[in-house]
Amino acid sequence: MGLADTEVTAEIFSNHSGVLAGVDEAVSLLRGQGVSVEALEEGSNVSAKTVVVRIRGPYRAFGIYETAMLGALASASGWATAARTAVAAAGGVPVISFGARHVHPAVASVLDRAALVGGCVGASSILGARQAGLLPSGTMPHALLLMVGDTVTAAEAYDQVMPASAPRVVLVDTFHDETEEALRVARAMGDRLQSVRLDTPKERGGVTPDLVRELRQRLDQAGFERLGIFVSGGITPERMEALREAGVTGFGVGSYIAGAPPLDMTMDLKEVDGKPIAKRGRIPGITPQANLVRKF
Repeated sequence: MGLADTEVTAEIFSNHSGVLAGVDEAVSLLRGQGVSVEALEEGSNVSAKTVVVRIRGPYRAFGIYETAMLGALASASGWATAARTAVAAAGGVPVISFGARHVHPAVASVLDRAALVGGCVGASSILGARQAGLLPSGTMPHALLLMVGDTVTAAEAYDQVMPASAPRVVLVDTFHDETEEALRVARAMGDRLQSVRLDTPKERGGVTPDLVRELRQRLDQAGFERLGIFVSGGITPERMEALREAGVTGFGVGSYIAGAPPLDMTMDLKEVDGKPIAKRGRIPGITPQANLVRKF
């Protein structure tokens, strides 16, 4: 009908409150397409009906990207929102995103980048961390300890092989009582050890505040007051306060962030040929909003 090049204004808005992420990826699809774009900054708090991206130009230039942009914004914003909730619950204790193993590898880096936007201080996927200008964060796997057969022997081998810049964080829940293993490793490694990690499986009760409290006291009594306690394994915001008060100094959060629902996004045309317009139930014309930033 000859209408594909009609000049329009489109707005993308959030249908729920949350933390905005995925903006850079979404608007990158429009660069060089002959349109102008305004958007909120990554990490912005948004509420329902907040406009997150505004696009002006011929519909032919950007209409095909609607689904891709909405998906990028919705998924990333959902993960960023969950990450910020976890970070707030952690009360100043650092949170690392361990969500990569809960999603398809094609989107693991997107998840981790969104989690960093939400306030996590590190991420486990290599690409996700690098996209944020960070080194990936992680610890030794249980497979290493199980193949070696002894926690201290595995920890010393790990220490010898890993570069000096890599933190020495040793799992202490594989073979024996966590407090006993932690003390063995601490005595063997001394100042080279930064933290011990608890990832006790649910089959043995999981990581509990009582376990953390006992471990903290035993480490302190043995002169290892500076040694941190990093915990992972089904950590949720509801569990964090008690764990933090018991002595946790770092959280690895995976399934809670990875399982977050997307922050539903919608794109509407609000002007066609300079005239206000909207579908039924929506207000025609440009939505007044002063905090959008011109991207190009």
